[in-house]
Amino acid sequence: MPDDSAITVEIYDQTYRLHGNDREYVERLAATVDSKMRAVAAQGRTVDSLRVAVLAALNLADELARLEERHAAVTGAGESVASIRSRAHSLSGLLDEVLGEERKAG
Repeated sequence: MPDDSAITVEIYDQTYRLHGNDREYVERLAATVDSKMRAVAAQGRTVDSLRVAVLAALNLADELARLEERHAAVTGAGESVASIRSRAHSLSGLLDEVLGEERKAG
């Protein structure tokens, strides 16, 4: 029986089956990760996809940290920081899943 919650996405020319409740959101996240990985790879520093993934993750973490700082400055640090941290945790879980698949394939 097929898993209805499985969402198939392609990131950096690899297909992944992820689980989530919001297909559009997961697809948007996958597109963001794919775009970031391609930008890192285009800089020509490495061709190893695991290293590209880690560098892309660092770039995304930097963007998140800067947004958190900006948000805290605007709102005086409020209840939304917990929401941002929750999303970051979710993204971290997706990244762990993708990297786990990469290690299995590699």
